[in-house]
Amino acid sequence: MATMTLEVLPTRTGGAAENMATDFLLLQRYPRAEAARFRHYGWRGPAWTFGYSQKIAFVRTQLPADTNPNEICRRATGGGVVDHREDWTYALVIPRGFAFEELRATESYRRVHECLATALRAQGVPAVVKTHCEPPAEGELACGPAGVCFQRAELYDVVHGDTGEKIAGAAQKRNKRGLLFQGSLWRPVVGAAAMDWDLFGATFVAALATELGATAEEKPWPEFNEEELSGLVEQYSSSEWVEYR
Repeated sequence: MATMTLEVLPTRTGGAAENMATDFLLLQRYPRAEAARFRHYGWRGPAWTFGYSQKIAFVRTQLPADTNPNEICRRATGGGVVDHREDWTYALVIPRGFAFEELRATESYRRVHECLATALRAQGVPAVVKTHCEPPAEGELACGPAGVCFQRAELYDVVHGDTGEKIAGAAQKRNKRGLLFQGSLWRPVVGAAAMDWDLFGATFVAALATELGATAEEKPWPEFNEEELSGLVEQYSSSEWVEYR
């Protein structure tokens, strides 16, 4: 098995379609197929993303009435509606051929979130990974997927140890290139004012590298084919993609 490098990319800010297209391109066209890659990124303005299989009619009922259509985007991954206005967002890509990529989805979900909880606890946030489900309400599945990400914690989400509030969730996509893991941490739950977010990010990356058996290395932004990237952004911005279901 090859030795893995976790390449940590610079933080960038983008719109909803741009960020989702970039994450997918990091899975599909990354220059070094043998390297995992991690990026934390920001949002140019208000933004919401939602899971690939979600119906747009439901999604619209969960958004503010004055939401600009350019502020929403369907993800290539699953999961629920995510409000990115006050979150800390990241993407992790694991290429084919490495043990972590071959784990069952629930296990990779748990392990990434254990790393995230470790980074939060390093700053005094009592974060834990949810390891059991409460009895479901009438008409609900036990720990079934929530239509809106931060309304209810699912199995192996990160929650606040004192209040039980959901701190972080994620969604995955697996294809012949590898695994794309998109995650979101809701900053208000952890007391954002007291957090050193740069230190949190560095601690999270270090924990991920240890979990992967990799060496974390900061790398410049990869040189993608600009026409392919702009074409993918255009696709992710289109009504055909957003209203696919």
